[in-house]
Amino acid sequence: MNRNIKNPKPATLPVVRCAVYTRKSTEEGLEQEFNSLDAQREAGEAFVASQRQEGWTCLPERYDDGGFTGGNMERPALQRLLADIEAGKIDCVVVYKVDRLSRSLLDFAQMMQTFDKHRVSFVSVTQQFNTATSMGRLVLNVLLSFAQFEREIISERTRDKIAATRRKGKWAGGHPLLGYDVDPRGFRLVVNEAEAVRVRAIFNLYLEHEALLPVVQELERRGWVNKRWTTRKGRERGGQPFERTSLYRLLTNVAYVGKVRYKDEVHDGEHPGIVDPADFQRVQTLLQRNGQTRGAPVRNKFGALLKGIIRCVPCDCAMTPSHTTRNGSKRYRYYVCSSAQKRGWNTCPSKSIPAAQIEEFVVGQIKCIGQDRALLAEVLAQARQQDGARTSELEAEQRSLEKDLTRWHAELRKLSCQLRPGDDNGSIISRLADLQERIGLVEGRMRKVREQIQTVQQQLLDEEETAVAMSVFDPVWEALTPREQARVIGLLVERVDYDGASGKVSITFHPTGIKALAQQLADQRREKTA
Repeated sequence: MNRNIKNPKPATLPVVRCAVYTRKSTEEGLEQEFNSLDAQREAGEAFVASQRQEGWTCLPERYDDGGFTGGNMERPALQRLLADIEAGKIDCVVVYKVDRLSRSLLDFAQMMQTFDKHRVSFVSVTQQFNTATSMGRLVLNVLLSFAQFEREIISERTRDKIAATRRKGKWAGGHPLLGYDVDPRGFRLVVNEAEAVRVRAIFNLYLEHEALLPVVQELERRGWVNKRWTTRKGRERGGQPFERTSLYRLLTNVAYVGKVRYKDEVHDGEHPGIVDPADFQRVQTLLQRNGQTRGAPVRNKFGALLKGIIRCVPCDCAMTPSHTTRNGSKRYRYYVCSSAQKRGWNTCPSKSIPAAQIEEFVVGQIKCIGQDRALLAEVLAQARQQDGARTSELEAEQRSLEKDLTRWHAELRKLSCQLRPGDDNGSIISRLADLQERIGLVEGRMRKVREQIQTVQQQLLDEEETAVAMSVFDPVWEALTPREQARVIGLLVERVDYDGASGKVSITFHPTGIKALAQQLADQRREKTA
């Protein structure tokens, strides 16, 4: 009996949805038409195509991380990949090499748990294994251990190279510093003269205000910002307004005195310094003194008007306020040499001085400014000198900005002539837009610079007007609270030097402070007479 035997239908293979993940640690070469990420993906797609008979198919979604390290999981494409795995969209992950997915054994173990939980296999094209088998998982762990070992060796070599470079005084890379440019021909710092003037002005501002916040506010008023530079790809970086933290980093950077730092070591650098070492050291001393309060005003419990101002000449150190109480009620205030407190009273001829006596003398000298024409003329001469320095500083910045504008306008005209109808002008148009934005920013800054120059020139006070304004200081002083009096003293007096051996007291005034107070008193006087 004949039977018709029908061929059985082949069982339909389940579809294995494959996602190809690619990664490159740096951005170098990614702008090319066919880059490393494309090569990795092409290899992955070819491997998936070779397994088509097993039901494998490559998903169109690209998971490319260009410019991301494999030492952590903070990668956008990797996060999308894990999210799609948890959503059940992927059955297999394909990579060119194991270390493309991760160089951290701990991170990889965490990802493998996610893969196992959602029954997703993992395949490396060049290392010929599949985690669907026990042998594949064993080989994977061995390879990953070597990948992590390689990453740690590279990190150690990099740290050793940086250490050797710093110890030789060379620039070891990082963000450029305000006041310097990075020489592209040799990896070293060269002085940017226009910015160097600004850096020195910032140090002088801190020496004047002795606190971070007032300097930050002054820098904001002037429109000064952190270092602005252009990357090799033409991208603008930096140019952020100063904050207390960024200002502190600038003021403590030993690069400004021609040094380089590596951890706790300081070495002579190849680059020249742009800040006077004595000024740099004075700033460090002030920052250390203000360390606990980060430059904020310290409460003056007993009204010591000269706190932080008076110094002992023989010991070249500060004199600090102190007091004693007699009969349980009456308090006697003194300024005491801090060196004598530490080393013994016999080491210092100044030792101490009654606070009321020295404060009365200083206040009396301030009152004399409006009466002593010689002293007034000297103070105004110093103020004019500072105004002249400020004007020169602004004019130097103005010349630098004009130079940038001339260069950018020339480039703008040149690029405009290169535009051709019908051609791909994308890169030229992008550069033109970038130039227009830069020109607009610089022109805005130039307007502010011109306004600041005009303001400095308009604020010049003549001797007669200052004398009249300061003549009303006496009655105003008596009406101030102790806290307000201390603030005014800090505004007017830069330092008081006391020499106990000769009994001599020297006062150094803040010309800008006296000018500001005289301007304020003059304005008040005009308002009352108006």
